[in-house]
Amino acid sequence: MAHWRDDLIGLFGELAWQARRSAGAIGRAFDTDPVQMVGYRGYGTFDRALVLGRVLQDEGVGAPQPEQSRVRNLMASLRRIESDPLPFARVRIQAATAESKVHEIVADDEGFLRYWLPYATPPRAPGWHQVSLDLADPRSGVTARATARVLTPAPTSTFGVVSDIDDTVVQSEVTNFLRAARMVLLENALTRLPFPGVAAFYRALERGATGADANPIFYVSSSPWNLYDVIDGFLDAQRIPPGPLLLRDWDLGRLTERHARHKATVIREIFDTYPALPFVLVGDSGQEDPEIYASLVRENPGRIKAVYIRNVTPNVERTDRIQALAREVAAAGSTLVLADDTLAAAKHAAMHGWIASDALSEIGGEKRDDEGKTDAKADAPGVDTQPAPTVVVDPEISADDVK
Repeated sequence: MAHWRDDLIGLFGELAWQARRSAGAIGRAFDTDPVQMVGYRGYGTFDRALVLGRVLQDEGVGAPQPEQSRVRNLMASLRRIESDPLPFARVRIQAATAESKVHEIVADDEGFLRYWLPYATPPRAPGWHQVSLDLADPRSGVTARATARVLTPAPTSTFGVVSDIDDTVVQSEVTNFLRAARMVLLENALTRLPFPGVAAFYRALERGATGADANPIFYVSSSPWNLYDVIDGFLDAQRIPPGPLLLRDWDLGRLTERHARHKATVIREIFDTYPALPFVLVGDSGQEDPEIYASLVRENPGRIKAVYIRNVTPNVERTDRIQALAREVAAAGSTLVLADDTLAAAKHAAMHGWIASDALSEIGGEKRDDEGKTDAKADAPGVDTQPAPTVVVDPEISADDVK
């Protein structure tokens, strides 16, 4: 995306954020919308948990329906954007573990909660754990409560996965502003489309080589927290493994710079939380994922098993740039695969023994279903892309091996 377009989009986003912020400050004095607490999915260890949530007005956005009209989808999207936060709200949080203590924290000026909660006693088992959130100073006598879920990876995990969402898992066309806006505003969690085969591939990554590795998947995106319920609902509807969902707040700056700053910071914190765990990084060519991931590979030599990039910008200049990054990644001891096909990345992972080889048939079958080539799913091809060359810089595997 050209820099001038990034600047323009960033300016529009900032103006909209400032307008909402100013209107919200006035509206809160007269608005009678109930307050709601929202718990997000975080992550942690047996010693502590990253608790994420938000306090904001409840605009009454209902559960989506597959047959829901685009007008209703648009109204729901506008309600999400318009929803006003409750700044500096005082919230009590408590882990659902034995002898857990109550911690009282203060939300930021946008109502966000982000707190590393120490465990008085560690969880008895890995997996998902619950943390209760209670509004400590409820307004008008109304109490708001929610539950945040936190993932503690299992000792059986052989690697973690960090994945982008837009144009990596869900078709978003973020390189085209108008098309991306149309998808965000006019579609819902049940009508958004995955890339063919991606759900089966992620299930295979989670299961790992043994089928029972329970590898954690962290979804790191530059999408705003206002879309959390849409993304969460999409993952659930498509049977994509749940994982910590780490989005961002609106902020000032160029789109690509915000994307890189947010994503790199969040991923580094994940790496620091699990220093002994290697990772697979998954993204797309549309924004700065290849550059961000290449930088992380250089910072963590030998720790990144592979970088998988979905090619959504099949032009010569961008492909050449990513090929150069692939050579840098290889020099740092990892490998980069650039492809417009989920199955290519899956074959590469299977050849290295990171997923079970018999998972390829499931991935290929689901890919055909998603493409409408069978009767299992309705024909919904979604984004039209030109065929792009597969690039593999790996001393053990060539591009021909994964085609």
